Amino acid sequence: MIAVFKHEMRNYFHSLTAYVFGAFLLAVTGIGAMLYNIQAAVSNFEFVLSFGSAIFIVIVPILTMRVIAEEKKLKTDQLLYSLPITTGEVVMGKYLALLLVFLLPLCVIAVYPLIFARFGDVSLLTAYGSLAAFFLLGAALLALGMFISSLTDNQGLAAGLSIALIALNYFSVSLSKQVPSSGMGSLAAICLLLIGLYFLVRKMTRNENMAWWMSFSLMMAALIAYFIKSEWFEGLLPRFMEKLSLFARLDTFVNGVFDGTAVVYFLTVIALFLFLSVQSLEKKRYN
Repeated sequence: MIAVFKHEMRNYFHSLTAYVFGAFLLAVTGIGAMLYNIQAAVSNFEFVLSFGSAIFIVIVPILTMRVIAEEKKLKTDQLLYSLPITTGEVVMGKYLALLLVFLLPLCVIAVYPLIFARFGDVSLLTAYGSLAAFFLLGAALLALGMFISSLTDNQGLAAGLSIALIALNYFSVSLSKQVPSSGMGSLAAICLLLIGLYFLVRKMTRNENMAWWMSFSLMMAALIAYFIKSEWFEGLLPRFMEKLSLFARLDTFVNGVFDGTAVVYFLTVIALFLFLSVQSLEKKRYN
């Protein structure tokens, strides 16, 4: 795992990837600090993190699009399978390298509240609690981007899918107010998600029968539940979109509330997508 980690770090810093990622993150955070803390004379540094979180839509795909997709394109993933380490260690080595590249500009950002505290009343507890949540949010999105990269050998496609999914998650709370709250609308959304599940399972397992039967069974269960008690589906889609949002959980910390369930949610998302990344690579190994 250490060898994979060192190899990834060399790749990031021998190319422009890490520098572009850090530059974008520091630039957006600096603009936010100028607008909120300097021009508007607002002492809440956590507002800057909420403002800057939108940059994840762009910088996470930049960092993760090549992490596994490039290995597949160049066929160097075969070398990984020949190493005397498990697939889980390969994934963890790559993911820890991503986290370190993300952590380096955060170390610079962590100095900002201390600087502003010398010139005003800054709540350091809220600022650093929000910064920790900002890190967990980024870590969860990096795990998502890494999983998407494991599904394809096309870096452009991996970046495009990552941008689309992260943008959807970012705007999910505002979009939840626009989607239909009727039971039928929620049922239709569930059916669309199950169709997406079919394609995902088929892609990961290359077993069309298993993917079809899994999706069909879940779809039939949803239809039966709807006809038994349609009230269960009323407002389900908007609530689901609100609960799904990673960015909305950052706002809880920005508002000065330490939310333990949000921390658990971030860690669960990280574990889920790392597990799926391992399974995606394991499928390639055995094929």
